[in-house]
Amino acid sequence: MRFILAILIPPFVFFTINRPFQGIFCAILWLTMIGWPVAAIWAVYALGQYRTEEMIDKVHRRY
Repeated sequence: MRFILAILIPPFVFFTINRPFQGIFCAILWLTMIGWPVAAIWAVYALGQYRTEEMIDKVHRRY
């Protein structure tokens, strides 16, 4: 679900993963038609990084 939001509404993803300053910058970029694809790619990349960090934290909590 977040990946779909990352493509359609990129700034929303940054706010859901607790990165508000990146969300504000992404919103400014998203408002331009030229910057929208860049913002969408950036949001998908950031979401992938966030999921990787979550998995690493989960592994560290086990040990």
